[in-house]
Amino acid sequence: MIDLVAKQKEVYQNKLNKGFNVTDVNQEFCYLYGEVAEAFDAYRKKKEDLNEELADIMIFTMGLAEILHINLEDAVLKKIDKNNKRVYVKNDKGVLVKKGE
Repeated sequence: MIDLVAKQKEVYQNKLNKGFNVTDVNQEFCYLYGEVAEAFDAYRKKKEDLNEELADIMIFTMGLAEILHINLEDAVLKKIDKNNKRVYVKNDKGVLVKKGE
């Protein structure tokens, strides 16, 4: 199993070591958006580097979490638990919507 907390710190340290941004949160969100677009493009065009593009999304997310002092491992585990407990029902248009929130 991966130690996401340690990897998150490693990603941040790599950003520091290489001179990448660690202060402009808005810029990091823009870069993350760009990585999602690259992953979608790789998927759409059936490129072989889709796995690397998805990894880039994770890496940028871990770096952003570290900049914001968020324990991403804890947040992901809590969110998975929350999602598992949610109940969904189809609305009158056949679309799944959360029930009770």
